[in-house]
Amino acid sequence: MKKQLSLLLMLLVSLSLFAGSKGKIAFEATRYDFGYIEESKGVVAHDFEFTNTGKGALIIIDTRSMCGCTASKYSREPIAPGKKGIINVTFDPKGRPGAFRKEIKVYTSAGKSPVKLIVEGVVVPKKQ
Repeated sequence: MKKQLSLLLMLLVSLSLFAGSKGKIAFEATRYDFGYIEESKGVVAHDFEFTNTGKGALIIIDTRSMCGCTASKYSREPIAPGKKGIINVTFDPKGRPGAFRKEIKVYTSAGKSPVKLIVEGVVVPKKQ
């Protein structure tokens, strides 16, 4: 996995040097509050919309969360300057009653530091 990631990063660096321009990611919002959600209703989702405000193409390299209850989907295609994209984040409340706050790190071709997305809310336990 580390070898593949290293090769991908080398490729992206090479492409950015060749192109001379980088993409830049700008989210409309980096936090979403689901409010109160019922555990019995299952998985909830939110779309985080972003724009490439840079002068070059933007590529989402990876997204990571520290919990198996949170997942994300995104396009692997380059986002052209001025164009929009979406990262869909899901949260599974099963077996997780109470307040939650989950962080998803978004790694892009725009830079070394990831952008942090946050989903939060309160899971209402299902009635026994």
